[in-house]
Amino acid sequence: MNKSINAFWAVGFVILFLGLQFVSMIVTQLSLYLLHGEWPAELGTVGTIFATALFSILAIALFTIARWAPVSRSYVVTRPWGVVGWCVVAAIGATIPSLFVQELMPAWPERWQDQIDRAAALMSQIMSTTGGYAVICLLAPVAEELVFRGAALRSLLLWQPQRRWLMIVLSAVLFAVSHMNPAQLLHPLVIGLLLGWMYERTRSVLPGIVFHWANNTVAYLLFHAYPDPDITLTQIVGSRGNALLAVFFSLLIVVPSVYQLNRLLRRSTD
Repeated sequence: MNKSINAFWAVGFVILFLGLQFVSMIVTQLSLYLLHGEWPAELGTVGTIFATALFSILAIALFTIARWAPVSRSYVVTRPWGVVGWCVVAAIGATIPSLFVQELMPAWPERWQDQIDRAAALMSQIMSTTGGYAVICLLAPVAEELVFRGAALRSLLLWQPQRRWLMIVLSAVLFAVSHMNPAQLLHPLVIGLLLGWMYERTRSVLPGIVFHWANNTVAYLLFHAYPDPDITLTQIVGSRGNALLAVFFSLLIVVPSVYQLNRLLRRSTD
């Protein structure tokens, strides 16, 4: 890969990732048309899950076969079980602060609210079924880590290795914007910074996949415990004071977890 065009490749990978979503939706609509003889106005729950699974599988296959996101066992053979464990703990601890920040966000302009509502309805459709777990918590973490860290961030780091934190920030911005939901920009931005940092330290997507899996699994379980997409942390725990206490104790989990990760993360070639 020519070093002078690595930044172009990083953006191109994200555009391709979004394009695969569109192609998967069209393929699903065409399949439903062939089955029922009528072009569907909406995909429905089964169609949505099929389209989401298809696009994740296409992304995984394309980015690994083309070696845009090289995959190897070099990091796994170092037995990074401590990193894996602390990734899970950090993801669990980050859930409550994320919910609280989401609660503090101001109301969105009406022209954006329809997009936010559609995104929430789509996610509810997927999470409401058993198959939704496989799509959201198993396939999505692998696909997104390969694209955004294994391909996009890797390209940015090759382009400007001396400005690694700027490249991590850029990759996190691409990750957040790709979610195409204004109400969820902050969480994926912060998580993207953490995932990018872990990738830069290890040059492996494994820590990111583990963190991503744990983060999405917690979100999946929370959805089934509290299906109302508009519920806030304060409503869950009963008062604003309880919410602040929950955030405080969660930070007592997150901060030591990040400290331990900082101590344990290293490249497989070290």
